[in-house]
Amino acid sequence: MFKQRKNKKFNYKPRFSKESQLEEHSKGHNLASKWQKQRDASLGKGRRGFPMRTLIIILVLLLICMYVLENKFM
Repeated sequence: MFKQRKNKKFNYKPRFSKESQLEEHSKGHNLASKWQKQRDASLGKGRRGFPMRTLIIILVLLLICMYVLENKFM
């Protein structure tokens, strides 16, 4: 007549069991090695933008041009 409630089921894994620590360590080590490989691959690829020296030279030239134009038209 009435539906009986079923007991809840949980997937409980002990926090400090030796098996879970070994699994986490192997997963973490595997993840770290994959991350390191990906990081090394991405650092070698692509441009890194302008070097700092070039940016400073462009900034100085821009400031000089602004100064010259301000004095010329004022």
